[in-house]
Amino acid sequence: MNEAKEALRNIEQNYKLFLQQQFTFVGALQRTRENAHDMIRPVASIGQVQSYMDHHCNNSTDRRILNMFLNICDDLSKLCHQLETVHSGNNVTNGILERCKLLLSHSNDLSAIRAKYPHDVVNHLSCDEAKNHYGGVVSLIPIVLDCMKEWVTHTEKLPRHVLYNKSGGSAISEKRARQDAPARAAISQTPPSVRPEAQTSTSNKDGVQAQGSMHVRKKNLNDTENHSGKLKGPWKPPGRHA
Repeated sequence: MNEAKEALRNIEQNYKLFLQQQFTFVGALQRTRENAHDMIRPVASIGQVQSYMDHHCNNSTDRRILNMFLNICDDLSKLCHQLETVHSGNNVTNGILERCKLLLSHSNDLSAIRAKYPHDVVNHLSCDEAKNHYGGVVSLIPIVLDCMKEWVTHTEKLPRHVLYNKSGGSAISEKRARQDAPARAAISQTPPSVRPEAQTSTSNKDGVQAQGSMHVRKKNLNDTENHSGKLKGPWKPPGRHA
């Protein structure tokens, strides 16, 4: 989770640098659209920007700023997949990530989206540019960043046991495995050759031996009593016997 948050902060820093060059970005789109003879339709997808850079970009400045935009979009897309691996998901967080993935799809139509307050990227465009050409493409990154921050906020409110560990298993499963470990160890120490029937037979044998020992002890006790004068039968005086 901490790695994902750090990646999000790095993307935000890169976007701040990009935001300072918004006029350069819009100028690059304008020139590449002219080169592509594509001045009617708005810039409405990431794939469109990629096509302009690959086929209709004539100077290094335009290529650099268009590539910067595409790299940030790519980093955001990778972060979406990373967030999926660190969280088991619920309706809210899954919905946020699905929206991010849709927005970052290269073929998704961005022409209708607009970043709102506190973002002012649309306000830096002319009315014609904002309404008809670039309002969607300049709004993409700030909207996705807001969604990912919202994902982090919702995730941090959830119990810790719903987070995945680094190996991809759930933390609650890991805890259960630790609790079951002593039982598994005890089972593994039982000799496999000793079956329940053998154990029962051994117990019966021990019982017979114990009974035999008690009988021997009782016989020895009687013998001791006889030698001490406590003889069985009537008493006879000493004398010579025929």
